[in-house]
Amino acid sequence: MAKVNIALDAELVVEVMVLAGVGNPQDAVEAVVRDYIARGHRTEALAASREEAHRTGEGITPPEPPQG
Repeated sequence: MAKVNIALDAELVVEVMVLAGVGNPQDAVEAVVRDYIARGHRTEALAASREEAHRTGEGITPPEPPQG
């Protein structure tokens, strides 16, 4: 896999290391990037399932008739 070198603010990296619970900057940044990618995939899957449900009518309940 190709590697990319970037410069990051040290305070940001330290904060990520603390939040991610890792002791090395490389692992911390990789964890954040992997989490971001996974979140994007989950969002795409959720949007697709909602579109499918709307398209097929699944999960859509008809309005209740007025009472009275």
